[in-house]
This record gives sequence, C-alpha cells and structure tokens, in this order.
Amino acid sequence: MLITVLTLFPEMFPGALAHSLPGKSLGKLWELRVINIRDFATDKHKTVDDTPYGGGAGMVMKPDVVDEALRYAISLYADVPEIIYMTPRGKTFKQSTAKELSGNKAGMIILCGRYEGIDQRVIDYWKTNHSMREISIGDYVLFGGEVPAMVVIEACLRFNSGIMNNENSVEDESFANGLLEYPHYTRPALWNNIEVPEVLLSGNHKDIANWRLEQAEKITQELRPDLWTKYNRT
Repeated sequence: MLITVLTLFPEMFPGALAHSLPGKSLGKLWELRVINIRDFATDKHKTVDDTPYGGGAGMVMKPDVVDEALRYAISLYADVPEIIYMTPRGKTFKQSTAKELSGNKAGMIILCGRYEGIDQRVIDYWKTNHSMREISIGDYVLFGGEVPAMVVIEACLRFNSGIMNNENSVEDESFANGLLEYPHYTRPALWNNIEVPEVLLSGNHKDIANWRLEQAEKITQELRPDLWTKYNRT
C-alpha cells in the first residue's frame, strides 16, 4: 500500500507513524511518500497562497499549485487510489471509514490544507473528476491537515494484513460492532486491593464472551448514548 501525503510541512512526517507497529512495517508492508506542495509553485518566491476574494481574514491556498501537486501525486500510482482532503467540513471519519479506505490496495493520497483552506474550485474539480473525499476527524479546527492525516493513516493501517500482531483485535475493539470496547485486565490479579473480575479467571470462554458483551453495552450506554441508540436500532 502506497500512501502519499501532500503538505506544506513535509518535515512533520512520518512523525508518530515512525514508531510502534506502523514504524516497524514502514517500507515493508506500506510505503509513505511525502510531497511538498510548495515545490509546485512557479514564481520565484514559491507562493502557495493569496488573499481571499471578497475580503476576510487569513490566506487561501492557490488552486493552480494544489492541482499540480495532486496531478503529480496521482501519476505515481498504477491503479486508482483513494484521494482525501482533510477538512473540518468533511464527513466525520469513523472506524467503518477506515475499513473502507483500507480496502483499496492501491493506497491513498491525502491532501493537507493550511491557512483558511484551499480554493473551492480545485476542490470541486477533484471531487467531480477524481472522486476526492472530504474527511474530518471531529468537530473542531486545527492549524492544518497533517495531524488529522496521521490519524487517518494509522486507523487504516490497522486493517492492513500483517501489521497487527493479533489481527483478531481489529474485529474486537471499539466501534467494530457498534459498541465501545469492554474493559481489559492483566496481572497482577490483585492490585491496590482491587481484584480482576472473577469471570475472567474462570476459563469459561462462553461466560467471558457474555460478560464482555454486557460490559461493552453498559459502557456504551453510559458514555456514548448516541452510539447506544444507533446500536439498539440495528
């Protein structure tokens, strides 16, 4: 899987992705290419942004520069990759989204905006002609799309066969079945005068599975009533 990131700050990558399981598998099970959008500016000052038409605060990334960067990125692929623009107004990123994106074995291109965002014309063009998706990791605003891009990449890599030490854990964790994950315990069995739930020591796999489901339902109902309502509907 080839993942290409377009950014004005290439030095931010691989960042957290260089560590733990993603880092160990980088260059083996997946490849990361980072492209500096500024390289596609044509003037001597390498200008990538300009003031917005109609006035207002901040600067807007230029459509011609962004378009050239995207065209170069897609030329690196033999097959059609997913193309993603990280933006607060995008569709909220979920576990199901990560699973869907990871199904494209060609990989993905992630465009990271900065300043007030990107000229709408280039967004519309790439959505219409190349099925670019607008994705958000939550209802808040950051300085740019780089950190959200890392979130998307890491979530997708968890579905990449071979990266996870125990691939069953992907199907058993939060959001996989519409619920938050059940609580986990490890040794020692008694800590700070608190015991591990007896059922987990019983060796009865059916009872353990039932207990974990009950706990997942309880936690979801308490912490995420929105998920609990959706879970009950389905």
